[in-house]
Amino acid sequence: MPTKKKATKKKVAKKATKKKVTKKKATKKKVAKKATKKKATKKKATKKKVAKKATKKKATKKKVAKKATKKKATKKKAVKKVKAKVKRKPNAAFMKPMTPSEALAAVIGAKAMPRTEVTKKLWAYIKKNGLQDKMNRRNINADDKLKKIFGKNQVSMFEMTKLVSKHLS
Repeated sequence: MPTKKKATKKKVAKKATKKKVTKKKATKKKVAKKATKKKATKKKATKKKVAKKATKKKATKKKVAKKATKKKATKKKAVKKVKAKVKRKPNAAFMKPMTPSEALAAVIGAKAMPRTEVTKKLWAYIKKNGLQDKMNRRNINADDKLKKIFGKNQVSMFEMTKLVSKHLS
């Protein structure tokens, strides 16, 4: 009987060592799989980086191409504008001399002049006397002379030309 016990002990010991060996192999395989997974993810990451760099390069090339096309387009527009300026003639109605009323003559002078000159002289008077509103630069604060023309204490610059036209004949 003692031999059977030894034999069974040996078998048990062999099985235990086999289990250990298989466990070691399994752990080695797991470690190897993890390492290959890490390598694969690293490769994927580097591939993505390379792909991103390539797309960035393509994008920069496209930007350069777009800039070049924009420059060409602006040159064409400039040529068209020059042609348009040559063709344009001033409107005769603006250039017709108008005589100002007495109230307006006190500000710009009594001599007959076109509407454009009247507006220029009015602005010169406003700037000289500092009548433009400090907070809202579109508004003009009227002094005694301008109150007679405008009929108000404060007028917007767009409303001014409409009110002045009433004083021209």
